[in-house]
Amino acid sequence: MKKLFTLLLLVVAMNANSQTIFGKWNSTNNDTGKIDSVVEIYEKNGKAFAKIVEIKDENRQNAVCEECTGKNKNKPILGLEILSGLEKDDDEWSGGKILDPRNGKIYKCFIKLEEPNKLKLRGYIGFSLLGKTKYWTRAE
Repeated sequence: MKKLFTLLLLVVAMNANSQTIFGKWNSTNNDTGKIDSVVEIYEKNGKAFAKIVEIKDENRQNAVCEECTGKNKNKPILGLEILSGLEKDDDEWSGGKILDPRNGKIYKCFIKLEEPNKLKLRGYIGFSLLGKTKYWTRAE
């Protein structure tokens, strides 16, 4: 009975984790189609934030955000906060910003869980019609 209860708790925990934006996500390079980093989305004071927690390319482990401005200028990409201040609005998180460390630009953004293991990110300037959509897959 104890083993069954433990198994049930494990299944419930795994299912609950897959129904949220929080956790680790694979980010794919648009040019190569390969996973280039793992990003962790976390909650702080009721808002969503994300930072790069793993860089797949061994040659880029010590890369810095050369194109960034302000406090992120020449900051290591590993550990860099790239998503900030998103608030839950129905079934999406919006009102925050996303930083693209490849070009140093900051965009308005929203994110939405499309499927338990697929996250839609939309970065834009002005309003969301002028932007770009990316999809992240949940990291194992």
